Amino acid sequence: MPWKLLIIAGLLEAGWAIGLKYTQGFTKLIPSVLTIAGIVASMYLLALASRTIPIGTAYAVWVGIGTCGAIVLGMIFLGEPVNPGRIFFLILLVVSIIGLKITQP
Repeated sequence: MPWKLLIIAGLLEAGWAIGLKYTQGFTKLIPSVLTIAGIVASMYLLALASRTIPIGTAYAVWVGIGTCGAIVLGMIFLGEPVNPGRIFFLILLVVSIIGLKITQP
């Protein structure tokens, strides 16, 4: 269960990171409220998951999932660049996240 919470927290992190773009500096109400709700929910789930998962592992996985998600969503929705270098390092990040999961005691 803690790993499921951590994955959801990471996905929420990707969502709020992309949401920041739509808040326009927290000047738009609805995107700002949704982004803040995503931040709170993401942090709360991270805190719950870190009760049993070592904090270093939990935090790294949370940030990694959020980073991967933000990169992919940025490429899809925001027209951010897609090139072999970015894809290569995105894959390395995914491999690192999986490595942290499988080596966690």
